Amino acid sequence: MTDFLQLIIAGLGTGAIYALVAVGFTLLWQTSQTINFAQGEFVMLPVFFALAAMKYFGLPFPVAALLAIVMAMLLLGVAFKFVVVDPLIRQGTLPLVISTIGLAILIRESVKLFYSAEAQRVPSFFPATTLGGPERGFSVSVEQVAVLVVATLVILALNWFLAGTRTGRQMQATAQNPTVARILGVDVERMVLYTFLINAALAAVASLLISPIQLAKFSGGEALGLVAFVAAIVGGFNQVRGAILGGFLIGIIDNLVAAYVSTTYRQAVPLALLVTIILLRPQGLLGRKGERAV
Repeated sequence: MTDFLQLIIAGLGTGAIYALVAVGFTLLWQTSQTINFAQGEFVMLPVFFALAAMKYFGLPFPVAALLAIVMAMLLLGVAFKFVVVDPLIRQGTLPLVISTIGLAILIRESVKLFYSAEAQRVPSFFPATTLGGPERGFSVSVEQVAVLVVATLVILALNWFLAGTRTGRQMQATAQNPTVARILGVDVERMVLYTFLINAALAAVASLLISPIQLAKFSGGEALGLVAFVAAIVGGFNQVRGAILGGFLIGIIDNLVAAYVSTTYRQAVPLALLVTIILLRPQGLLGRKGERAV
C-alpha cells in the first residue's frame, strides 16, 4: 500500500507538468483555433535560456529562471503570435499546423547546434532529499512533492484568474464567441494576446520545474508535447478543467503501468488511453457534444 501511495504521488507530480502544458494547448485552441505542435519545444527551450544566462552573464539560477520566463513570454508568446500565427491563421488550420511542426524542428535543431546535444544538469529550487525513509515505511522525493505543489498552485491561480477577474471572464467570453464578445466591447485581440502570453509562461514554469529532475536536452520536448496533447484531448479539448484532469490521469496511469506492468509499455499508455476515449467518449471526459471538434 505504501508503494502504491508513493507511485500516486510521483504520478501526480508528473501529471501536474502534463496538465500545465495541456492547459496551454486548450487555451490557444479556445481563443484562436491554434493547434501548436511546437508546444513540447516551448517547454524544452526556456530552461536553456536560464542556462545561457547563468553561463554567459553569471546570473544566479533564480534570477536566470525569472529572465527565462520573461524571454519565453516575449519569444514564445508575443513573437510566436505576430510572426507565425497571425499571418498563417487566415490561410486555415492546416498551414498553421504544418508551420508549428516546422517550428518545433527548428527549435530542436537550433538548441542542438548552438548549445549542446548532450543532456545538461539544471540547478533545482528544491533540495534533493526524501521525506520519510526505510524506518518509516515510505520514501518520497522532496522535489516531486514540490513540483506537484508548485504546479498545482499555478493551476489554481490560473483558474482563479479566469473565473474571478474581469480580464479572465473577458478571455472566456472571447473563447466562447469572439463575435459576441466584440459586440459587447471586449478587446478580442488583446485577450488573444494574453492567451499566448499565459501559454508561454505556463510552458516556462513547466520547463523550470521538470528539467532539474529529467535533465535539459534538445529532444526533451518531443514526448512531453505529445503526451500533453493527448491529455488535452482525453480531458476535453475545449475545457481547461478537462486538460487538467487529462494531465493528472495520464501521469498516474503512466507511473502505475511502469511499476506494475513494465516500463516497456509506458510510452504506449497515452496513445492507448486516447484510442479508448475516442471510441467511448469522443468529446473527452469533460467535453460537451456540439462544441468545436479538433
